[in-house]
Amino acid sequence: MLKGSTLKALDVRILRPLIEIRGSQQHNFGSSTHRSYITFNDLRNKNRRYTKKELVGYSMQEMYDVVSDVSNYYRFVPYVKRSDVHTQDNSGFKADLIVGFPPLNEAYTSRVSLNPPQLVRSECHDGRLFNYLLNEWRFSPGLKDIPDSCVLDFKVTFEFKSLLHSNVANIFFDLICDQMENAFIQEVRRRNGPPSIRSHVLTSNRS
Repeated sequence: MLKGSTLKALDVRILRPLIEIRGSQQHNFGSSTHRSYITFNDLRNKNRRYTKKELVGYSMQEMYDVVSDVSNYYRFVPYVKRSDVHTQDNSGFKADLIVGFPPLNEAYTSRVSLNPPQLVRSECHDGRLFNYLLNEWRFSPGLKDIPDSCVLDFKVTFEFKSLLHSNVANIFFDLICDQMENAFIQEVRRRNGPPSIRSHVLTSNRS
């Protein structure tokens, strides 16, 4: 546990090698990584939030079709080891997922709400590692003269139950968010071909 800005020796021994791993991953990942350090404020915080608004060269429907294809997440989304859809109804379904990034693995059930082609929202309140997990994708029209474009609003927020587990996740948080969003764009490209325009990030925020 943390007291002020002091970590217990056990926490330091666990976190030091993970920080070194993250540093090497960021070096390899290139310019899309926005942060190369963590602070004690990060280590005291069990809540994380990431939001991004981006203009992309695919239609709302093309983006929606990939993001809502939860049963195939294990095929193209980093860290997703298994994804099973069940309990479907008119507004969405439930999905059992196993997500792993060293040294954590989490099995949980999410409620996925759908509003095609504008919204895919996934919420979990009963994870063993976290109190709350939210992933939300919103799609709106892009450029008027380019129908195969849209604006995506991506948000992920979570709160871990354990401060130590949160510290481990915080180390990889930026990298995971960047890789996840990029994986969906690459899957849309695989299914539909090259984008109609180059993507442009409109806003981005991490906290």
